[in-house]
Amino acid sequence: MLSTAIAVLDWFGVIVFAVTGALVASRKRMDLVGFALLGTVTAIGGGTLRDVLLGLSPVFWVREPAYLVTCVLVSGLVFFTAHIPESRYRALLWLDAVGLASFAATGGATAMLAGAGPIAAIAMGLITATFGGILRDVLGGESPMILRREIYVSAAFVAVATVVFMGAAGMSREVTLVSGFAVGLLVRGAALYWNWSLPRYHPRPGHDPKERGRCP
Repeated sequence: MLSTAIAVLDWFGVIVFAVTGALVASRKRMDLVGFALLGTVTAIGGGTLRDVLLGLSPVFWVREPAYLVTCVLVSGLVFFTAHIPESRYRALLWLDAVGLASFAATGGATAMLAGAGPIAAIAMGLITATFGGILRDVLGGESPMILRREIYVSAAFVAVATVVFMGAAGMSREVTLVSGFAVGLLVRGAALYWNWSLPRYHPRPGHDPKERGRCP
C-alpha cells in the first residue's frame, strides 16, 4: 500500500515538474528538443541524485523507463499548448508548488524505506524536491527559485519533516505521506497567495561588504 501511494505521488510530481520545465522552455522560445531537455531534467533530476546518494542502483528511471518516456511526451504536449495559459509564469509557480510538495514527501518516504535515518531522510526529501528545479532554472537562464526571497525550501522542509516525524510517532506511512504532501502544498501555496517571504539580511551601517574599499 505504501509503495502504491509513493508511486502515485511520484508520478504526479514527475508530470507536474515536466510541465514546469517545459513552461520555462516556452518562456525562452526553445525548440522541441529544448522543451524535452528542460522537462526531463526538471522531473527526474532530484530523484536521480537521491537514488545515487542512497546507493539505489539502477536509479528509478532506468528501472522504469516509462518515467523518461512520460517526461518527453508531456514536454512535447506543452510545446503545442504553452500559449494557452494567460500567465505562464504564474502557472509555473503554482505547478512548481505542487511538484515541490509531492517530491519532498516521496523523497523522504523513499529514503526511509531505504533505511536512512531521520536527518538523512529529510535531506533526501529536500534534494528530491529542489534539485530538478535548480537544473531547470540554470539551463533556462532563470534566477534559481531556491535562492529567491520566497518560502520555497522551507515549504519542502515542512513537507518532508511532517513525513519523517509522523512516521517516527508511529502513524501509518500512507497517512504520513499524504499529510506531508498536503502540509507542504499548503505552506507553499499560502506563501504564493499572500507573497510571504523570509526575512532578508540587513548589515549594520558601515558593515556592508559592498561598501568596503570604496573611497568616501
